[in-house]
Amino acid sequence: MKKKLIVFFSVFVFVISFAVSQKFKDLALTPPMGWNSWNCFGPDINEKKVMEIADYMVKTGMRDAGYIYLVIDDGWQAGRDENGNIIVNKKKFPHGIKKLADYVHSKGLKFGIYSDAGRKTCQGLPGSRGYEFQDARTYAKWGVDYLKYDWCYHGKQNSEASYKLMRDALYKAGRPIVFSICEWGTTKPWKWAKDIGHLWRTTEDILDCWDCVNEWGGMGWTLILDKQVGLEIYSGPGHWNDPDMLEVGNGGMTINEYKAHFSMWCMLSAPLMAGNDIRKMTPEIKNILLNKEAIALDQDPLGKQAVKITDTGDYEIWVKELSNNELAVALLNRGESPITTKINWNWVLKKFHRKGNLYKLRDIWKHKFVGSTKEIFKKKVSPHDVIVLRLVR
Repeated sequence: MKKKLIVFFSVFVFVISFAVSQKFKDLALTPPMGWNSWNCFGPDINEKKVMEIADYMVKTGMRDAGYIYLVIDDGWQAGRDENGNIIVNKKKFPHGIKKLADYVHSKGLKFGIYSDAGRKTCQGLPGSRGYEFQDARTYAKWGVDYLKYDWCYHGKQNSEASYKLMRDALYKAGRPIVFSICEWGTTKPWKWAKDIGHLWRTTEDILDCWDCVNEWGGMGWTLILDKQVGLEIYSGPGHWNDPDMLEVGNGGMTINEYKAHFSMWCMLSAPLMAGNDIRKMTPEIKNILLNKEAIALDQDPLGKQAVKITDTGDYEIWVKELSNNELAVALLNRGESPITTKINWNWVLKKFHRKGNLYKLRDIWKHKFVGSTKEIFKKKVSPHDVIVLRLVR
């Protein structure tokens, strides 16, 4: 009898553990799109700004283009009460997070929030370590749809175990929440995070520049792009490599550089989290962020990350497999002088087992067809710019 009870108890524990030890399925089947407060505001966020951003996500057409998640980053917390519940900074958010989430939802958007796996956030505010299940219940009660979970002040914590713990807490809280792992790629989360989060950072923070580096490891987007090579096998529907948020429109780069940045994130099937002040968006920046043909590459249901097939130092060719047996090809000029590209399409098509297929070439930035794979493609690519072609059947 005792043995039967032990077996029964073991099975019961296993079933209970399995019930909570999983992430929400059927979320982020294409890379999440939205807006995050950090790149333009840092910790200087408040209720008024966030509500205005929600209004402008609708007004500018961003919501209808697919930018659904509005995420507030570090800086909303103030402390914990006597029961350990997280306290909102009332000066910044006088009506609390629930009211703000309700407002965001009323605009047809989803609401996201930020916390940290360590004892403190990167801004030194309360993290979630030791409060994972309590915080997850709070987020569910507030109506949170997306959690960005950082990795500051983690001490000697094990990253995989720390993120599993919050995953389980979110699942037990019962509200479907996209789980964004912001561990900076330090312990290669692409190797362990597929069943834990819906996306995971692959590098340190992005900076608003082409190829700069700062003392703590932040870097320009082209350097981040280099670090995505070889990671394509880990990315796909429901589990995405995340090369960090977009810097498009924050003022540190030229329009061509921003166009190239956005193009390559779309080629990578990267989450598209805008980080600019969209209340002050110029027509040129709006045209980049709302380019439906570029977004369609990112949101292609096949979910393939582009691979680099040519690299001469200044000139790169990236190819992304699409549904319907189509391809996208990005011709990236990282140099300081114009480059004339010349492509024999048979060579490209053979690499992707499409030799003999005939495709029309659609320039996704000119929004027109520019030839077919019958002919050699010869075009000039400006410095720090890109040409992106969709090979349409």
